[in-house]
Amino acid sequence: MTVAVCTDLDRTLIYSANALALTESDAPPRLLCVELYQARPLSYLTEEAAADLELLGRRAVLVPTTTRTPEQYLRVRLPGPPARYAICANGGALLVDGVEDTSWTAGVRKRVADCAPVLEVFDRVSAASGDFTKSVRIAADLFVYTVVDRAALPSGWLAELTAWCAERAWTVSLQGRKVYFLPVPLTKSAAAREVAVRSGAAHLLAAGDSLLDAELLAVADAAIRPAHGELHDTAHTGSAVTRASGVRAGAEITTWLLARTLDPAFIPRTGPWRA
Repeated sequence: MTVAVCTDLDRTLIYSANALALTESDAPPRLLCVELYQARPLSYLTEEAAADLELLGRRAVLVPTTTRTPEQYLRVRLPGPPARYAICANGGALLVDGVEDTSWTAGVRKRVADCAPVLEVFDRVSAASGDFTKSVRIAADLFVYTVVDRAALPSGWLAELTAWCAERAWTVSLQGRKVYFLPVPLTKSAAAREVAVRSGAAHLLAAGDSLLDAELLAVADAAIRPAHGELHDTAHTGSAVTRASGVRAGAEITTWLLARTLDPAFIPRTGPWRA
């Protein structure tokens, strides 16, 4: 039986040096670099996770599912065969064999048309910026994100923008040093459903760490999250949780996903994605 596996990338499968969460007392895991940016290593996973991921890509329909733009996603070189499908821009773009499905993109733009325009949100976030923000950008012409110094964020800044966005059918998510502002209909879960149907999947597995992944985890037949990130901080329930945090959680996630792919009898067939 075909199993589709939709998994977030950053801080779920792959980790920057700042997100590894290793201590001086740790026996250092062997790491594999899977992304370069401006000729410098940027993202890693453990060799253990790499081995599981390579096998997972051969046993299942592995679908990288990320808030990254297609251009940012294509910098990543995961172990194993190239992914047939990839979900980018938080569901705003669906890549098939590395090429954007323009019909899917057009449908997404119709769904977000009832929300406030992206330029209105960009202008509001830009006006609220200060020394604690490093940049404010529009991604894929669909959403806005800013890079911040978390330690210097003014009290109430995030809550005020969250409330302002909610009135305009936008949502806000803080992930590491980035704050994302997205139209409510822009979801990974809708794209995951589409891939599951296209691939003829009998089961859908999911993994993710942020509030933007909550819907994705909820629609899957079974899901797992790491013991860090927004979902962990808000005590999110309804999915399995790793014992470790940081890059070692990524290794646990790949092992968990692979085990269920090798024996789909342990995957329930009750995911809402079937509705």
